[in-house]
Amino acid sequence: MNVPSLAGQVSAEEWALRCDLAAAYRLVAHYGWTDLVFTHLSARCPGPDHHFLINPYGFLFDEITASSLVKVDLSGNKIDGSPFPVNPAGFTIHSAIHAAREDALCVMHTHTRAGVAVAAQARGVLPISQQSTFVLASLAYHDYEGVAFRPDEAPRLQADLGQANFLCLRNHGLLTVGSSVADAFLAMYIFESACQIQIAAQAGGELIAIDSAIVAGTARAMQVQTGGLGGAFVWPAMLRKAAQIGPDFCT
Repeated sequence: MNVPSLAGQVSAEEWALRCDLAAAYRLVAHYGWTDLVFTHLSARCPGPDHHFLINPYGFLFDEITASSLVKVDLSGNKIDGSPFPVNPAGFTIHSAIHAAREDALCVMHTHTRAGVAVAAQARGVLPISQQSTFVLASLAYHDYEGVAFRPDEAPRLQADLGQANFLCLRNHGLLTVGSSVADAFLAMYIFESACQIQIAAQAGGELIAIDSAIVAGTARAMQVQTGGLGGAFVWPAMLRKAAQIGPDFCT
């Protein structure tokens, strides 16, 4: 799509954030985590205002560019004059989390088959893979209340998430939060991988559980693996991948 560029019309900080979030959308499409045009990735804009970037509703994730992202307020209302529509109902979950967690600068939500399949299981995420240990170290659950468009669900969603960075939405899907797009993306990659592994393992026979003491030490293990950088360690490589997929994401 031919979208006029916002480069030079927004602050350098906002433009960098737009490019990061657009890259994340392209990567989510590349890894097959999309649900047509549904679900959202959102990021809080720099500055004191609670303004956020979100996808133009109806765009495929591999069509999204830095300039097509729409700036909205906490109610999902457009504030930047964008010609593209947004889905206020779809922002309900995101706005609730952004409002409750100052550290949740990026929120990612998916409806993948593996994610929904695990979310539909009574025991949720099982400690059966290395990937699952990273998730279990900071995992919360939220029971299904129907399509998430009612504002009264927000307090329960906020309470259930608490300070966790991974949220399993029962019968619905997966959600991650991060202090950056990079952190939220790495968390979602690990979450989705844990779910795919679990569904595959359950088809193969008796499972071997990982000792709870190992799960408890996972936070330290993640620091070692990423040199204390978290998502920032892998993000340069992910940006290179996004550029290989389609260099127009940062336009």
